[in-house]
Amino acid sequence: QVRLVESGGGSVQDGGSLRLSCAAPGRIFSSYAMGWFRRGTGKEREFVAAIRWSGGSTFYADSVEGRFTISRDNAKNTVYLQMNSLKPEDTAVYYCAADQIYDTNWYQGSVEYWGKGTLVTVSS
Repeated sequence: QVRLVESGGGSVQDGGSLRLSCAAPGRIFSSYAMGWFRRGTGKEREFVAAIRWSGGSTFYADSVEGRFTISRDNAKNTVYLQMNSLKPEDTAVYYCAADQIYDTNWYQGSVEYWGKGTLVTVSS
């Protein structure tokens, strides 16, 4: 069983920043695309960002474009989500995910592996 472990969630004021991390097994991390989803209370799960296994390509949901940055450190088997200019509507549980395919499958949430999530709360 593949275990993705998120960390870095917490509470922040409107306009603040947080950085999420997700550690994955090396055998997965080295060849899989990685990404993030979120689910707010009473909302559908939403794609946030994804990054190719090499780190050379990324894409984002319109709602976070320009505020969030996804990156990865393949030496540490870790993917990051730097979140700046946070808004109350960004409040959600954030989930790390991994899949061999780096394509529109991410928009549908059609990915192979999931973490258990980390809570981000943005207060106004």
